Amino acid sequence: MSREAVATSVAAKQTCVEKLAQLFPNVSPMHIPVRVMISGKERRRLQEQTVIEFGTAHEVVFASTLPLEFEDRVRLLNSDGSLDAHATVVAVRYHGGRKAVAARFVGDVGNWIIKP
Repeated sequence: MSREAVATSVAAKQTCVEKLAQLFPNVSPMHIPVRVMISGKERRRLQEQTVIEFGTAHEVVFASTLPLEFEDRVRLLNSDGSLDAHATVVAVRYHGGRKAVAARFVGDVGNWIIKP
């Protein structure tokens, strides 16, 4: 099989989250289960359990079913409370009925695993 065919095959198998993560330099794969809550919405508090799949010192990328849009504010909280951070949505990617979200931390996150 040619290199071009292999590259095309690998690209076709990438998830929506992986494709969005490619937009961020120095992104690292990770697996951090979190609860994502929409902040500042007048309607009922919407939240879901998901997994941060990629991150940088300032951004995280995860799959979501929430009605998130560019510039929405979210709160990310893990089960033991060591991660409790606010972030702003900076990118959303839709593909094949799925949605990937990239969010940038608002301020410093003391317990974040990647430091600038």
